[in-house]
Amino acid sequence: MRFYEVHIADSRFRGKTSLTYSYDDQLAAGHIVTVPIQNRMASGFILGEVDKPSFGTKVIKNIISSSTLPQHCIELAKWLKDYYFCSLGEALRQFAPTTPIIRSKLLVQSIASQEIELKLDLKQPLTDDQKKAISFIESSKSVTTLLHGETATGKTRVYLELAKKTLQTSRSVIMLTPEIALTSQLAFIFSSQLKHKVFILHSQLTAARRKQLWKDVLESKEPIVVIGPRSALFSPMRDPGLIILDEAHEPAYKQEQSPRYHTGRVASQLGLLTDAKVILGTATPSVVDYYLAEKHGAVVRMSQPAIKNAKLPASEIIDIKDRSNFKNSLQLSDKLIGGINTTILAKKQVVIYLNRRGTARLILCNKCGWQSLCPNCDIPLVYHADEHLIRCHVCGYKNSPPINCPTCGNVDIIYKGIGTKALLGELAKLFPNASLQRFDSDNVSGERIHEVYHRLHKGEIDILVGTQVLAKGFDLPKLGLVGVISAETSQALPDYSSEERSFQLLYQVLGRVGRGHSEGRIIVQTYNPGSEVINAAVKRDYIGFYRYTLKLRQDFRFPPFAYLLKLTCRRATYNGAEKAAANLAKELSKQKLPVEIVGPTPAFYTRKGRYYYWQLVVKSKDRSNLLKLAGIVPANWMVDLDPIDLL
Repeated sequence: MRFYEVHIADSRFRGKTSLTYSYDDQLAAGHIVTVPIQNRMASGFILGEVDKPSFGTKVIKNIISSSTLPQHCIELAKWLKDYYFCSLGEALRQFAPTTPIIRSKLLVQSIASQEIELKLDLKQPLTDDQKKAISFIESSKSVTTLLHGETATGKTRVYLELAKKTLQTSRSVIMLTPEIALTSQLAFIFSSQLKHKVFILHSQLTAARRKQLWKDVLESKEPIVVIGPRSALFSPMRDPGLIILDEAHEPAYKQEQSPRYHTGRVASQLGLLTDAKVILGTATPSVVDYYLAEKHGAVVRMSQPAIKNAKLPASEIIDIKDRSNFKNSLQLSDKLIGGINTTILAKKQVVIYLNRRGTARLILCNKCGWQSLCPNCDIPLVYHADEHLIRCHVCGYKNSPPINCPTCGNVDIIYKGIGTKALLGELAKLFPNASLQRFDSDNVSGERIHEVYHRLHKGEIDILVGTQVLAKGFDLPKLGLVGVISAETSQALPDYSSEERSFQLLYQVLGRVGRGHSEGRIIVQTYNPGSEVINAAVKRDYIGFYRYTLKLRQDFRFPPFAYLLKLTCRRATYNGAEKAAANLAKELSKQKLPVEIVGPTPAFYTRKGRYYYWQLVVKSKDRSNLLKLAGIVPANWMVDLDPIDLL
């Protein structure tokens, strides 16, 4: 009988240390096993053989594969542990066989059955910009290259060409996307153009199916392609030679559970460990990514449209404060209404962007000022007219809308602030013969993103109303007009990254039109027509926005000029959370490290469910100082190194 140190790779296991199990045969470090824990079975990783312990042990149930986890995976897990301040078990869990992987063939068949025409024009020759980008990436001495390609410049074609070359050298490819909705497009393109096996991620497989497909990736002797969201980075492939993050600016690449990693940073480390090329592809790079890449001479820019004779859309900014622009509607300017009408008559499609879900954002008493708030979170409830319900967009609480004011009994209840559902209703009245569709995270199961995208591609929808889901990298060949209801919605959030996110969203939404299929038009409504952020997005002036934002970041010591550590506590009472935060602030100050401690302050969402949240933010020019402070933080605090926002 032999004894082995096993790290449990099960999200339900809360232990921070490894467990000891016994087995008759000899096993090597990196073997993946199934072990009993409490009253269930779980996956685990063998770390090595140990001496017989003084206590009784359970027996390893079986070996998942004769192949061991590749050494670079183990090394990456150790790096994750140190860099993001987590346990080795939490880091190894990212490589667990419960990762939802599915063969692309299954999804491609489903796409083909819907007759979506997702074609990458390969008769079409590479543009000079595409050739330059491929050459730059291949010859670059940097592991990571920032591919700064404006919308419609053909970044996907560059990915495909580099993937072909990588596979020809018998090395594998990881293709990451921020959303499963984008995965289907890429899977179709890669599967139709590559002769190698392509696997994609899918979150709705059974655990048994996931385990089998994970094993297929692990045991593959041939180079393969894995496509999916951030978890695909931890696929147990033998020899990755190319790692691509498409839409690399997206917040979805940040993991919000421990280890709270950023996919781009982990991809770069994996590239270092395996000598793989890493590409961060986006039209709107994060300020931090651009600053670091420019500093190391690792930026290649593409501005030449992939389709010849493509023209930038005509753009117009409408001042919402000037109500003479809104004679026929409270929310839609006369210019926008006219533009919609002209576009529909031309048999083209319209996208209307409003980053607010629901029908009404505020529910107020017209007499005493009472406001309908979530009983769990103390934030405004949103009215959804189609369901005749009020909902909390944080905790999910729902209830019937009030008939009268619970404070004074007044029946005059006001519903203010338009959302996507109310906007859809107004458009339906103005354009009764048009086919309309809402496109946001409230959509029911029958209206999933890929299904709506399929209907758009077929031309079945005339007007699409949606939130930031519209900013994803969809190609809509029949699109003729993009209208923005209120450009500064996300810019108003009290956070250092809100302007950056606002610019990215606006730029990406506007980038859906004028992609070379036909001439397009942009109409942006705003309360601040002089905004540098809004004007930069409309003009597609990333560099202007970057310089403007970089100056602000430097003045107020935010990334890339400082590292951040966000510490959040959760307590049953407001006073308890406040006291815990104040006590920790004192302990951090006692360490006498060269850091700046901001707070404590209530979190942006101070109350969620039964709990209250307070937070501290620590800034430092040296990241190691933050790691030292993280080491003295109580275990019941949330530790987030390099947060992408402070909300």
